[in-house]
Amino acid sequence: MSTRKKQSNNNRGSDPHAKREAANYANPLPSREFILETMTEQGVPVSVGQLYELLEIGEGEQEIFNRRLNAMEREGQIIRNRKGALCIAEKINLIAGKVQGHPDGFGFLIPDNGGEDLFLSPREMSQVLHGDRAMVRQSGFDRRGRPEGKIVEVLERTNQKLVGRLIREQGVTLVAAEDKRINQDILVPPGQDMQAKAGQVVMIELIEQPSAYAQPIGKVVEILGNYADSGMEIEIALRKHQLPYEFPRAAVAQAEKYPEWKPGSEFKAKREAMLKTN
Repeated sequence: MSTRKKQSNNNRGSDPHAKREAANYANPLPSREFILETMTEQGVPVSVGQLYELLEIGEGEQEIFNRRLNAMEREGQIIRNRKGALCIAEKINLIAGKVQGHPDGFGFLIPDNGGEDLFLSPREMSQVLHGDRAMVRQSGFDRRGRPEGKIVEVLERTNQKLVGRLIREQGVTLVAAEDKRINQDILVPPGQDMQAKAGQVVMIELIEQPSAYAQPIGKVVEILGNYADSGMEIEIALRKHQLPYEFPRAAVAQAEKYPEWKPGSEFKAKREAMLKTN
């Protein structure tokens, strides 16, 4: 297919959303809608350099324009082909959505734009984790008649830290995530376990995300304690559901400015009176 640039019938001034962009940004760029319209008009994959020309992007605007393209790519509006050219995802029948894992190893893609969920086999799920966003192409139907998808590109990795239980097997250290929708164990390299003991609950930071060829790798950054410790269920739940579990530094600093409270004689007298009354 030819990738020769066609002359655009539009210029930057004809962006129908120019006023909106001007109201939101000090240095407005072409809107996402206008970028997609311009790409559609070309009818073929377009390089970033060609978009600079078509949309009259100056040299001083290119960095922030690239950020807009990257955001559009993360959200599944556009995708890069093997040659690095940009394509409109809808035009090549790709579906963007959020990955939903299952404890049995398979999963589903929940499309951003609605429609039927796509089944993801354990093989496809090996390259993503629950909660990631991905671009998928429907590859057919599974044995139960459900539409089945094949991952084309991972758009966004949403898991940076996980809570789980440390496991040692034949000299290999792993962490099994407490969220059972994350079916893959995290490999911990030697010296990256903070000397945690087998069975302890830890927080792990991912240093390598999963791929079609390798499992995820992480390092232990916090040891929460033993699974049977008092209050451990709460500690796990807070981290599992990504709820705040630490006070902001500013709040801690402010609290430390107050002197330590010690009960005075008046307080002791009132307490003794209450005890006598009871």
